[in-house]
Amino acid sequence: MFESYEILVALKKLDLLKNHPEWYWPGAGTFEVVVGAVLTQNTKWENVEKSLQSLRQAGILSGHQSLEHIAGLSCEVLGSHIVSSGFYNQKSMRLIVLCQNILRDFGGFESFVLGVDREWLLAQKGIGKESADSILNYACAREVMVVDKYTYKFLCALGIEIPDYDELQMWFQRGIEQNLSEVFVLYGKKMPLAQIYARFHGKIVEFSKKKLKLEL
Repeated sequence: MFESYEILVALKKLDLLKNHPEWYWPGAGTFEVVVGAVLTQNTKWENVEKSLQSLRQAGILSGHQSLEHIAGLSCEVLGSHIVSSGFYNQKSMRLIVLCQNILRDFGGFESFVLGVDREWLLAQKGIGKESADSILNYACAREVMVVDKYTYKFLCALGIEIPDYDELQMWFQRGIEQNLSEVFVLYGKKMPLAQIYARFHGKIVEFSKKKLKLEL
């Protein structure tokens, strides 16, 4: 039985993230990831990019004030900029309330990054495990690997079926953590574990999109 470490080794040979950011998700470490994590639910990332661009052009996503901007918008105004992401009425309402709750409980994005946990995120309407972990990893640089439909189908194709989200996540993380010194050698440096998880997830997504065959 192989481990997730062996999958990482095989995927790294394919150089799947050559033209992608260091943390895979565009704008990693910024508030934009929080917005993207909500908008990408039940739609393609290409549609989310159109919405994000519309928000930037309108000055809604503009540096440190983005959180406050969205928290103060009406659903109609925000919704008009995220139509391409689908379910825009629902998503605009959830984004506004999420931003208001972040301001209420943390005071700002920087404090949110340092203090938020998975329990708080899962208590927010419209935030499930995948969205919560995307925010924790890509926005907050936490040592959490996102597992999604790509991850599940990818592993099934290799003969291992783990339908439970938390068990699937644990399987991937365990193989990396138990072979961390080898992972550092693989990358040629002591990369943050959070970034390793970010890139691992990104490799699986890009591999799945290209419909390649993995040699283990």
